[in-house]
Amino acid sequence: MGGDPPGVSRERGRATDPARLRFDGWIAGTGTSSGTRIVLGHWARSPFGPFSDVMVDRADGERLLLAPTPETADFIALTYAFDAVRIVPVRVSVEAGTWTVRAGALDMRFTTGRRGPLGLVLRAVPGALARRPAWSALLDVPARLLPTGVRTRGSAGSGRREWYGARDLRPIVTVSAVFEGDDLGVMAPVEPPVRFGFGSVPRRPSVTRVTTTVALGRGHTPFRSRA
Repeated sequence: MGGDPPGVSRERGRATDPARLRFDGWIAGTGTSSGTRIVLGHWARSPFGPFSDVMVDRADGERLLLAPTPETADFIALTYAFDAVRIVPVRVSVEAGTWTVRAGALDMRFTTGRRGPLGLVLRAVPGALARRPAWSALLDVPARLLPTGVRTRGSAGSGRREWYGARDLRPIVTVSAVFEGDDLGVMAPVEPPVRFGFGSVPRRPSVTRVTTTVALGRGHTPFRSRA
């Protein structure tokens, strides 16, 4: 996907401002012909150290989080909405454009293709700019005009706010996935949009390199960063 992600920081403004936590990594989103949609977060740097998590929006409407530790599960579940949370090992390997994901009862493999025009544009965005919430807020205006469900800023759970700064985009071209012994079928658009937070991933299956900034609610005492 090109280059190591930049460092993670925990930012504070004035003493009364909420703490801001930064996550650098990749978000992959895909649909399947079974109707299940899957979103992978693969974080090279975060306040929790490197980790990966998987959000599953099942065909029957259940929203499921697969997270590797109680700490990451608690943080994600307070930020997004789920019907069930499972703490399971989440292992991700990437080799020559092929991603292999094992998360509890989920076995998934997908491959990425060449960048399109949007990917080339995003790749040219300086990292320092992509990490600024003001830049994400600016991009939210054109993002709302696209029929994809994508948003680059919004309100999250527990009084939190989020900003997404995209730095690269590659299409996913093939997907195979098995969950709880059931084959989920072939790749399909992310339709309907996933329902974990204020926005969805792109309708076309893709992997986005992203810097995510989460502002905690006022009065929240931040945990100790391990980054």
